[in-house]
Order: sequence, then C-alpha cells, then structure tokens
Amino acid sequence: MRSQSRGFLFFGDKVTGMKTFLIVLLFFNGLVVVSGQPTLQWQKSLGGTLSETAASIQQTNDDGFIVAGFTLSNNGDVSGYHGGGDWWITKLDPLGGVQWQRALGGTSTESAFSVQQTKEGGYILAGRTHSNDGNVSGNHGEWDCWVVKLNSIGSIEWQKTLGGSGNDEAYSIQQTFDGGYIVAGKSESTDGDVSENHGYTDFWIVKLNFEGSIEWEKSFGGATGGESAYCVRQTHDGGYILAGETQSTDGDVTGQHGNDDCWIVKLDSAGVIKWQRALGGIASDRGWGIQQATGGGYIMIGYAGSPDGDVTGWHGLYDYWVVKLSEEGEIQWQKTFGGSEDDWGRAIHQTFDGGFVVAGTTRSTDGDVLGNDGYQDVWIVKMDSSGEILWQKTLGGTSAEVANSILQTRDGGYIIAGESYSNDGDVSGNHGGKDFWIVKLSPESSPTTTIAAQTLEIYPNPATQT
Repeated sequence: MRSQSRGFLFFGDKVTGMKTFLIVLLFFNGLVVVSGQPTLQWQKSLGGTLSETAASIQQTNDDGFIVAGFTLSNNGDVSGYHGGGDWWITKLDPLGGVQWQRALGGTSTESAFSVQQTKEGGYILAGRTHSNDGNVSGNHGEWDCWVVKLNSIGSIEWQKTLGGSGNDEAYSIQQTFDGGYIVAGKSESTDGDVSENHGYTDFWIVKLNFEGSIEWEKSFGGATGGESAYCVRQTHDGGYILAGETQSTDGDVTGQHGNDDCWIVKLDSAGVIKWQRALGGIASDRGWGIQQATGGGYIMIGYAGSPDGDVTGWHGLYDYWVVKLSEEGEIQWQKTFGGSEDDWGRAIHQTFDGGFVVAGTTRSTDGDVLGNDGYQDVWIVKMDSSGEILWQKTLGGTSAEVANSILQTRDGGYIIAGESYSNDGDVSGNHGGKDFWIVKLSPESSPTTTIAAQTLEIYPNPATQT
C-alpha cells in the first residue's frame, strides 16, 4: 500500500532592493508499507511412481506433522501397499522428513480424508473402504465408512467399518470432549448401521465412544436430491456444526436456492437439529470446511458457482466463497475471491490474530489471483476478521497443484497439504504422476514502513530574479 504526497515550500528574501522568490519543490514519494507475507520455508513431494493425494494434515505434539491420503504406488516412499488403492499415512518431523509411513487397506480401494492426533498421542482417521480383507474387516457392502485408530507409532489399535448395503463414506472426524469421536459423511443405505435414509444420499453423522462403538447415528436430508457432509466440528456447547452440500428442497432442508447449495446444520449434543441453512444461488455452491469462530458464530469455506442469491462479488465460473455466520446461522458477511477461471476453496483455519487463512486451488491469472505459475496452482488467501484480503500467495509449477488442508503452526507459520503433478517452479522431488505435496510457510513478518527517496528541484534552473 502506497500513499503519495507533494510538498511546496516557499522562501522569500530581499536582494539589492528586489524581491527574489526561491521556489523549492520537494516531491515526497511518501510512505511505502510492505506486507508481512510469509515465504516458502520448505516443501516435500512424497510418494511413488503412480498417484498420491494428501487430504488432511495436522501438527503433532512433537512439532512434526501427520498426513493422511491415498496412494496407488508401492515404491519410492511407499511400502506395504495392499492393492487397488490404499490409505497412506505419513508421520513427518518438523522439517518434513518421513519418520514412518503406513499403507492401510485391502485388495480393493480405500481413501483417507481426515486425520487428527488424539489426546493420548495416537491418531484417529476416517475415510472409505471397498475391501473386506487385509486391514479391513466387517464391510457391509459397496463403500463403507472406515474409521481406524492408530497408536503413536502407526500400529492399528482398532478399526471399524460403518454403513449398510449401499454406499457410505466418511469425510471428517474429530475427537470429542468425552474422548469419543464424531464422524461425518454421506450414506445411501437403509440397513446395517444406518437407521434412516430420506432419499439418494444423506448427511450421515455417527457418534462413537472411545473404543469405536456406535453411541448414536443420524441421517439428515431430503427426498428430492442428495446430501454430503464434508466437515464436522464440535462446538463449545457440546453440540456440532456441519458443512456440506444439498440438492433437496424438502425433508430437513428449507430455503434451497437451486441446483446444489451449501448446507450448514447445527446439532445439539444428542444429534438433534437446532437450525439449518441452505446457502447459495441459482447455480452450484458447496461448503467444504467450517469451524466455530473465536469471536462468536461460524466461518465456512467452499466455492460458489452462482452470481446471485446469497452470493455477491462473483468473478466467474467458480470462486472461493467464505461466509461468516452468527450463532443462529444468519449471514454476517460473505466474500468471493478469485478470477475469471475456476477457483475452488477447500480448507479454512482461524489464525492467532483473529483473522482467517483459506486454501484451495486456482486456474485464474487475474482478479484477486497474482503469480499463478502454470495451469493450476495452490492458492492461499489471508484475511482479517472482516474478510478483507491481507495477502495472497500462489504456489506450484507448470502443471497442476491442489491444496486440501491448511493450518497455522505453533511458530506462526502455515502448513499446507495437497497434491502436485509438477517438478519445477516451487515443486521439486516429484516421483511420477502426482505426489503428496507438503508446503511449510514461514511466519508472517511484521509490516515494514520505508520512506522513499526524495527529489529536490529548484525551478527554473538557472534562475535570475525569481
């Protein structure tokens, strides 16, 4: 940000009875404030010669990181592969070095979407499985939600397959205040562990105890379309906040705008709906991440394809969409970020200063997006508490990169996890195909203020009397 001013100083004097004016023009370029944008500290491409995607990352108690995702490889950094596509879990040290890794699954396909370190130092993970062998037992049919508890060195303590004879998938898990777990995803089943279905797929929410046994489960949705819950977080009152998408106009869903809407649902501690909000416009809008804000209410990240309804400031195609809700679910403010191409917001995290950082991917080279390195870059946007952009950063190479998870680290920097196809630009060490891509950004430096050079002019030069 630059402010510019010009000063005019007039000095008068008498010389040999004649008044002479010396006009001194001082041109001040003003004060230049340089934003404290973070820099890339290190990056790691992890994987094998086929395909890997990192879906979730968390900082661990030892200042390292735990990463969960998907692999098709059985070489390079990956060992123990079962076939068909496995969960891949990597434990990193504070500089991104691999301390241990685990490929988990069976002979069919598995994908991990969420990981968290637990209070006792182990790890809880959620995703989906199509297998019923290897590490997987108890599959009900088709896709099942798969929840796995690991100890601190990555050995399985227990695993649970949850679902019915239809397709059921888990996208988010969190340890709850009582030491159990809350799981969110989608279900199209009407049997097995699933007691109700409204039609197509529903939000499916499962409360587990410490040992992984079901305490309660709930399905939410409508009959006219499908629903998927992508994020769940326990709230201060012991209830839960959910974010995802809905296509329904009936059942538990009211206020739908058309096509897909973001759907936000607030539950009490027993899983009963306190309120719900369908957010969006006439086109396709989706909620990906949500958390309770420290100043009250909730902050959501997703993407908006609509130019109307609840969406204002749309740039074109898909934009990042950040919505701040009150405790009762009313919109306090909303922001669209992006350019004329596709921009998909995937993760949000409240920062120590009360602002927010969001991550996803961009194909734009205009609008709010600066510095795109190629076809598709990771895009990081830092906002203040009112949603105004403080800085933005694109990361990647000449191919495609995606960020799926971001959080602020204890040193004030940021850690990002996703995938990369590149081996140039910001990316090095690619193993082939797409890799886990882990990026550590430095803490933000304090904004600096400098005084630009000043120019002194005397006019006219040479002068006679004036």
